[in-house]
Amino acid sequence: MNFEDKFEKYMEEEKGSSKSTLSAYISDIREFTEFLKERGKEPEKAAKADAAAYVLSLNNAKKSSATVNRKLASLRGFYNYLLTIGAVKENPMQGIKSTKVVRKELEYLTIEEVEKLLDINDETPAGVRDRAMLELMYATGIRASEVCAANISDIDLRIGFISVKSSGKTRMVPIGRPARAALRNYLMNARKELLKNKKDDKALFLSYIGERLTRQGVWKILKYRGEAAGLADKISPQILRNSFAAHMVQNGADIKSLQDILGHEDIMATRIYLSLTKNRIMDVYDKAFPRA
Repeated sequence: MNFEDKFEKYMEEEKGSSKSTLSAYISDIREFTEFLKERGKEPEKAAKADAAAYVLSLNNAKKSSATVNRKLASLRGFYNYLLTIGAVKENPMQGIKSTKVVRKELEYLTIEEVEKLLDINDETPAGVRDRAMLELMYATGIRASEVCAANISDIDLRIGFISVKSSGKTRMVPIGRPARAALRNYLMNARKELLKNKKDDKALFLSYIGERLTRQGVWKILKYRGEAAGLADKISPQILRNSFAAHMVQNGADIKSLQDILGHEDIMATRIYLSLTKNRIMDVYDKAFPRA
């Protein structure tokens, strides 16, 4: 049994760690082990210089501060265990400082602002497309790149799902009724007009010249429709994605399900939305309690 397996057994039996916690720990430890292998070292031979180099590699890879800190915490625990059993003489993670987590305030639209954005009274092919695209983005929280990559075969309007491909993985995301209605209208009444005589008929959303919509095209549509709704300075693909997540959390969605829907590899990326529930609870408290 190697050190990773011993540590996993120790955390499970002695510390009572959950399966999800154990999975995160072991994943972080194996990643560091692979890093050490490239430097010609075994885990028990790691030095502080190796730990510092690893943190630098994570920063160079643009890993978030929260992710780096989580990995450091996992490795500190692992090496403290190795110290306990006498496998190492010092913890190489000791003295390696955690990076400061800078939390930007989340930007998202209120439900009323989303309704303004989606209130598109434009029955031209482009107008019907824009309504369908924005309804889909808000209903699912998918990224601009995922919107552009979507094909007609990826959606099932009867059941109400879209198959989203990202980073080599596929996830199934539910589509609400208003978005399904808008998509159905677009596919039946507008898409053929946009397609014109182009041969590539796989893409779900098309530009005015009948080709697959690009990310720049998505941005232009959002900017145009945002200005029309009086939200010019408050709209972007990420803000629309945040709005979906914020409204889900504020209405009781659990964080693990939201992680699956958004396609986050690290649940820490999803946990940032938890702060919104605290704000909502305080709002309810202030309005409802007579001595708030």
